[in-house]
Amino acid sequence: MNLNSQLGVSVDCVLFGYNGDAIKVLLIQQKTQNGGTLQESGLQMALPGDLVMPEEALSECAARVMQELTSIEGVFLKQFQAFGDPERVRKKKDQRWLETFRESPNKRIITVAYYALVSLQEYKPEASSFAGSTQWVDFDKIPPLAFDHNAIFNHALLTLREHIEPHHIGFELLPKKFTLSQLQHLHELVFDKKLDKRNFRKNVKRMNHIVPLDEKQTGVLHKPAQLFAFNPEAVSE
Repeated sequence: MNLNSQLGVSVDCVLFGYNGDAIKVLLIQQKTQNGGTLQESGLQMALPGDLVMPEEALSECAARVMQELTSIEGVFLKQFQAFGDPERVRKKKDQRWLETFRESPNKRIITVAYYALVSLQEYKPEASSFAGSTQWVDFDKIPPLAFDHNAIFNHALLTLREHIEPHHIGFELLPKKFTLSQLQHLHELVFDKKLDKRNFRKNVKRMNHIVPLDEKQTGVLHKPAQLFAFNPEAVSE
């Protein structure tokens, strides 16, 4: 038996974005062969993902998925989990689309999941390849998705909560120059809890990797706040 004919590997990406008000997740609507979208066909939205090419490394596939389906390049990508339920792509709700695009729609697919982080001020996705459109959705309002993508998203959110402080990855979601209010608000959203402003700022000021700048916000109606920047070289091991 040729194992390669019975088993495929894919990569799926959970792209988190922050705009200063909300954390969002990028979803795609996959195109049908006639140029329509899944919404028009009564099917679901999905996370960006694709099969891994024979000579392609997993990390290369993750970068290609982001570039080909959303036109986003050069973002932070971190592998976090594999999903291998034998039935994960065989549900009736998913077969309609797979039968349109895959030679072997019932083939078992193991997927390796990555999460990605961007500041929405700096990246604007554009759908391409088999993505008919892209949509930023609030991370607490994710609809039912194709395949097992809701489970993949839920695991990505748990991983983000585990990684954001020890790995200092939250700064990937912020603009290069940010306020302490933006930093606190981001953490409150991720952990779904209110943080004490005084204690938060006291802790931040002990961190050498958060650098105060001689700059303030511009173009705001309220009193401009001081801006800060992240210096990865000053992170303590």
